[in-house]
Amino acid sequence: MSAIQDAWQDKALKEAGIPDGRLVLRRKSLDARSRHPVFLYSVDVYAGDETVPVTGGFRLQNVKNAREVHIVGCGPAGLFAALQCIELGLKPVIFERGKAVQQRRRDLAALNRTHEVNPDSNYCFGEGGAGTYSDGKLYTRSTKRGDTLRVLSELTVRGAADDILWDAHPHIGTNKLPGIIGNIRHAILDAGGEIHFNSRLENLELAENQIKGIHLAGGSYVPVSHLILATGHSARDIFRLFQQLRIQIEAKPFALGVRIEHPQEVIDQIQYRCERGLLLPPASYSLVEQVQGRGVFSFCMCPGGIIAPAATDKEEVVVNGWSPSRRNGKFANSGFVVTVDELDFAPYQSAGELRAMEYQAVAEKKAWETNGNLTAPAQRMEDFIQGRLSTNLPECSYIPGISSRNIAEVLDQAVSSRIREALINLGRKMPAFRTNEAVLVGVESRTSSPVRIPRDKNTLQHIQISNLYPCAEGAGYAGGIMSAALDGMRCAVSVAHSVGIAVEEI
Repeated sequence: MSAIQDAWQDKALKEAGIPDGRLVLRRKSLDARSRHPVFLYSVDVYAGDETVPVTGGFRLQNVKNAREVHIVGCGPAGLFAALQCIELGLKPVIFERGKAVQQRRRDLAALNRTHEVNPDSNYCFGEGGAGTYSDGKLYTRSTKRGDTLRVLSELTVRGAADDILWDAHPHIGTNKLPGIIGNIRHAILDAGGEIHFNSRLENLELAENQIKGIHLAGGSYVPVSHLILATGHSARDIFRLFQQLRIQIEAKPFALGVRIEHPQEVIDQIQYRCERGLLLPPASYSLVEQVQGRGVFSFCMCPGGIIAPAATDKEEVVVNGWSPSRRNGKFANSGFVVTVDELDFAPYQSAGELRAMEYQAVAEKKAWETNGNLTAPAQRMEDFIQGRLSTNLPECSYIPGISSRNIAEVLDQAVSSRIREALINLGRKMPAFRTNEAVLVGVESRTSSPVRIPRDKNTLQHIQISNLYPCAEGAGYAGGIMSAALDGMRCAVSVAHSVGIAVEEI
């Protein structure tokens, strides 16, 4: 690899006309559209006397005795809100319903092996949030590249490899991200911040449409002046609490479907049209079809990955995917989902603004009822297309196990028919993709929040409750680790503005 690196570096210096210059790699991507895949490098070249700009992590200071900002949720939004608070001279106090990242492992093991779901500690809840144990992808569509570099730089300071700074599809890996999350925790604590685990939010204290305090599980009460709510897209108890307190929320479209798993070598052959060899990474894909007026698309594609159980409560089956840092598993899996909206939620109008959430929960309950445990309903792809039950199933990475079921009986007709038609269309474009060696596993339902908590676009406070900052995925304003981290930072800046701290917008 060093010979290849020397070659493109020499070429860049020569083309820039600065043979003794310094290079900064900005982006590396892979173009596999032709029969001969090529790597593309974007670099900045600096003359010997020029200063190379450096983007670093947060400038942390001691905030032990500073003004407190309370944060509920210790996922990427909560953690990066805390780091931003510290840089601005505010003391973050985080309450997390789950456990520290290392202690979550025991509950994940029980989830996989004994099908025991801890509603406060699972793939979605606990330090680091859902992304910690579900891949660590750092993709984002954000155009604010400077902001994303700030997040990526902080992650490298805390132990991530430098390649996330320039890789077109940066990825840390589920095996490495827990250690990085632990390092961020120590940085927050060393600066004087606080993090309280096993501290589930149970109620809000309100007065004259302003947040005054929070009640935690176990009976503790904490007075607060500013609350950043970063509880994630699966915190259904928070959505129910808001409905109970008559705090305005909105039903929100999301996407629902299945996980599709292929042998990784099938995806490699489709994408590269040649043997992958040592230089090419395990291939991924991004697919979109328009079927019957709706989008059907791949989601959270995991090359060399594993399908994981993402249930957060008893009597539900939810699947997600993750990859280790090397992405060296035998299988490639991806969500394959359909946009669902008010037409689908209509039968659940009695749930009010939680009707989308109820629709989501019903699909997960149906998947559980097929076996009465976390064993997931599954069907070979061609069998699903042809509407026949699979007489046997291929090997699958989903540890709790799969059983042969008719996926169309788990998903409603509007979703299953569109998935079927999309797979037929993709089979015409990529014949090898449509194969009975691929298996559909249900259900993929936690693609995004089914509820939006509305906020003012300028202050980021709830439109009804002042000093309450709905944040990131759980409020409907983010869609992954990066966008959640950025939204947490924005909320922290808005809090700073409200207490008279002058700071530029994020």
